[in-house]
Amino acid sequence: MPSPQRANGWSRRAFLKAGVAGAALAAACPRELFAGPAARPNVIVILADDLGLGDVSCFAPQTKTPTPHVDRIAREGIAFTDAHSSSAVCTPTRYGILTGRYPWRTRLVKGVLGNYAEPLIEKERLTLPGLLKRVGYKTACFGKWHFGWDWPPGKDKDFTKPIEGGPTARGFDYYFGVDDPKRPPYCFIENNRTVGLPTEQRPDDAPNGASAGPMLPGWKFDEMLPTITDKAVAWIDEQARAKQPFFIYFPLTSPHRPIAPSKEFAGKSGHGPLADFILETDAVAGRLMAALERNGVARNTLLIFTSDNGAAGQGRGAGFKGGKHGIYEGGHRVPFVARWPERIAPGGKSEEILCLNDLFATCAAIVEAKLPADCGEDSVNMLPALLNERRAAPLREAIVHQAASGQLAIRQGPWKYVEAFEGRQGGPEQLFNLAEDPAEDRNVLASQRETAARLAGLLDKYRREERSRP
Repeated sequence: MPSPQRANGWSRRAFLKAGVAGAALAAACPRELFAGPAARPNVIVILADDLGLGDVSCFAPQTKTPTPHVDRIAREGIAFTDAHSSSAVCTPTRYGILTGRYPWRTRLVKGVLGNYAEPLIEKERLTLPGLLKRVGYKTACFGKWHFGWDWPPGKDKDFTKPIEGGPTARGFDYYFGVDDPKRPPYCFIENNRTVGLPTEQRPDDAPNGASAGPMLPGWKFDEMLPTITDKAVAWIDEQARAKQPFFIYFPLTSPHRPIAPSKEFAGKSGHGPLADFILETDAVAGRLMAALERNGVARNTLLIFTSDNGAAGQGRGAGFKGGKHGIYEGGHRVPFVARWPERIAPGGKSEEILCLNDLFATCAAIVEAKLPADCGEDSVNMLPALLNERRAAPLREAIVHQAASGQLAIRQGPWKYVEAFEGRQGGPEQLFNLAEDPAEDRNVLASQRETAARLAGLLDKYRREERSRP
């Protein structure tokens, strides 16, 4: 159970004053553009790729890679110490963010999507950007998609044709990025077309963890992140001029392989290319904050920085046990910081257990949209925790964790029950008390059979009912 948190800092006088101003604005403008006393906020979610809790200096001061821009978000907003991706690998976690549904309910019960895969997000499913579009938001995605597309047929893809089934078919007005930076085609994709034609072949023995396949002539891995960031900053400028609320989902191409820091950051850390790439990852957050401030929209923008899994780089798991993609805390506990000057008081810290799936229901609450029963099935409204409001009970009943192997665990309060699992990363069932044993060194199943049985039953209930949100 989380410790009591302090209130969000709004005085009664300020609240009433904001309410009067909001009422006047609402009388002059369409109701759907407003939620409560102020205009609906812009929302930006920056999702790092394989950034561990121990790689962010506000969570791990001993790290070799100081992250001043992410630290600033935490300092001016709130940091969550018990936040989790819905899987220990990237594709399924991204599915959870955009749908509010556990990824193990899909066809992808383990691992990630392979090259030229079909779309993972069901065509008829309401996504987070689709929800926000319904209430007047402009929506954009920049960066690594890795959800699958309706690729042109055949072994030799005809990239002169549109590539359907991607971001603009799943709720986004605009997309610019790459499918997967370490897999072909090696080129940018804008909306549903490649930017140029990948007519060259990347060789089988190419370095930097990238597989062979079609490549744009002159393609440079170290220019991916700066180019995508340029596009995101330009889009912020455009939307700010239009004075329309916007949503940006920014899944970074860093610091995952191929490890390719740009020339500006190469050698900057003094601790190798991965550390350089982490510094550049942090700098992207700084560039977006600068764009918000330059355009005068920072105060009413909810800016979130997190990671798709707990796979760590320089700082490893910040004291948590686990292989890179395992079921232990080091595999799925992630950094999560949020800033919203209009609503979130600075300097907050929360012990609330949070899942990245919860972004769906939380954004729905912010815009006062009621979630249909058939969407966001595993998403919980975390707005009270985001605003650091006092409450006596946790917001989530429990959270389910997933390893790359497909193994599941369930967490409730301090208790974490791990199912028995066959396979390379498997083993017998286990039970841990994280309050007493955060390193998960002591399996207390034998002395806590009743607790284990209760959690196993709750996990079965979530499976059987195909949802965990009440």
